[in-house]
Amino acid sequence: MKKKMCLWLCSLTITAATAQEKIIIAGDTLINNSQATHKNSVYRQLIAPTILMGFGSLALTSDGIKGFNRSVRTVMNGDEGTTIDDYTRYAPVLSVYALNLAGIKGKNNFRDRTVIMLTANLLAVGTTMALKKACAIERPDGSTNNSFPSGHTSIAFAGAEFLWQEYKDVSPWYGVAGYVVAAGTGLCRIYNDRHWLTDVAAGAGIGILSTKVAYWIYPWMQRQLFGEKESKSTTSVMALPFYNGEQGGLSLAIQF
Repeated sequence: MKKKMCLWLCSLTITAATAQEKIIIAGDTLINNSQATHKNSVYRQLIAPTILMGFGSLALTSDGIKGFNRSVRTVMNGDEGTTIDDYTRYAPVLSVYALNLAGIKGKNNFRDRTVIMLTANLLAVGTTMALKKACAIERPDGSTNNSFPSGHTSIAFAGAEFLWQEYKDVSPWYGVAGYVVAAGTGLCRIYNDRHWLTDVAAGAGIGILSTKVAYWIYPWMQRQLFGEKESKSTTSVMALPFYNGEQGGLSLAIQF
C-alpha cells in the first residue's frame, strides 16, 4: 500500500567507523572522546527533522491524525488566499546573500555556500517530488493528488537551515528569523487550503535534513569538484530518495 510509509519515511541507516589503531593510549583516548562527541552532535541534529517527518507520515495511515488535519484546516483555512508564500519560501536563502553583500560575513565564501545551497535544494526538491508521486495524497482543496509533502515548506526550511548554518556563529537571531519566515510559509500553505498540517511538517523535516546533509557531504564534494583535500575529522554521508513503485523515502547513511 502506498500509504503505509510511516516507518520508511524516517528510516535512517547510520553506521560508525572506529578510531585507527596503533595510536598511543593518551592520544587514542582523546580521539575516541572527540569522535563520540561528534557522533552525539550528529545524532542530535537528526532529532528535529526525524520527528517532523515522522509526524507528517502518520497522516498516511492514522485516521486520528487525518481527523486532526481536518480540524486544523477548519480553524486555519482563510476565506481569501494569499500569494506571499510563493515569495517567502525563498527569503531565507536570499537573506544569506543579502547579508554578505551588506558586509556581514558568514561561514563560507560565495563558491562554497552556493554549492551547498544548490545541493540542499536538489535533495529537498528531489525527495519532495518523489514522495508526492509515491503517496498521491489529495490536497485539501481537492485540486490535485500531490499534497504530501509540502514543496514550498521544504524549500523554505532548507533555506532557514542554510541561513542558520552560515550565520549561527555571527548571531543566532539570523537563523531564528529564517525559521520564523519558513514557519510562516508553511502556515500560509494551510491557510491557502493547499496543504494539510502533516504535509507542512514533513516538508519542514525534509528541508532541514537536506541542508544538514549538504553541509556534511560538502568536504567530499570539495575534493571531487575542486581537488581540495578533506580535513581529517570529516563525516561521510550519502542521502538518496527512493521509490520502488509502491513505496518511497529518503535513505541516509552516515560514516564517521
